[in-house]
Amino acid sequence: MTTIDVFNGDADGICALLQLRLADPLETILVTGVKRDINLLRRVNAGAGDRVNVLDVSLAQNRDDVLRLLDSGAELFYVDHHMAGEIPDHPGLNTIIDTGPDVCTSILIDRYLKGRFTPWAVTAAFGDNMLNAAEILGRRAGLALAQLERLKVLGTCINYNGYGAVVDDLHVAPDELFRALLAYPDPENFISDSSSCYQQLHAGYRGDIARADAVRPDYATDAVAVYILPDEAWARRVSGVFGNALANAHPQRAHAVVTPDRLGGYQVSVRAPLENKAGADELCSQFPSGGGRRGAAGINHLPLDRYADFVAAFQARYA
Repeated sequence: MTTIDVFNGDADGICALLQLRLADPLETILVTGVKRDINLLRRVNAGAGDRVNVLDVSLAQNRDDVLRLLDSGAELFYVDHHMAGEIPDHPGLNTIIDTGPDVCTSILIDRYLKGRFTPWAVTAAFGDNMLNAAEILGRRAGLALAQLERLKVLGTCINYNGYGAVVDDLHVAPDELFRALLAYPDPENFISDSSSCYQQLHAGYRGDIARADAVRPDYATDAVAVYILPDEAWARRVSGVFGNALANAHPQRAHAVVTPDRLGGYQVSVRAPLENKAGADELCSQFPSGGGRRGAAGINHLPLDRYADFVAAFQARYA
């Protein structure tokens, strides 16, 4: 029997798997990539007797491969919080899917494990910019305010590391980061260990967000704002967390962060207003490579000639 762990390369995907493997140490095949690499199940081959765990990856985007793997006899354990579409009814598929605006995959795993590694779930929720959910979960677990602040920074740094067009854009490859974090059942120990990669991630984040803060919006009203970042690795790395920072600073406004991609178009990160976390998934799903969740979504490749269409749809949704 082979176990394959498939997980998104952001904070939520990594911390979800981290909780599973801390609870059940096991040598597995890891399948992951940059945050926007969401068709991960295309890379999985499994058959009868094999188990595939899928974490923080849209079922709607991977449905054909889910069916392929189920038909081959593999068993799938699927946990996610993105738009799922129709969930196949199959005895080999076990799902925990909740698309609510204040839940992430790591919170679902925390519930599944009955709170065995809650600080890592809190870290992931902070990374996904679910600040209220993270604080509520952390306080219920008895975490002090100072601990929550440290986990907030950690979650932001891990999430920041997941963005990029390719793994070479990142400071640490997601599978390597997962393996490094596995040595720390308590995230506080990762933060305090001077030999860990935490300082590298933290310094990278601070430098890149400072560059992004100097960018002026391409278009802005009281209801929406669109920022276009330059075609540079730092901009691809910071695009998601910059969108989160903008949302936190202007909770009544929707934001789009647009970055040139390697196909001659744009990659887009959308954040719905924090005061009304809805519609981002529906907006981005209007475009062929778009998807996500209600409060935060994206488009992997927006052709240049569709940029005006996107801005018009963005304005119409949130104006």
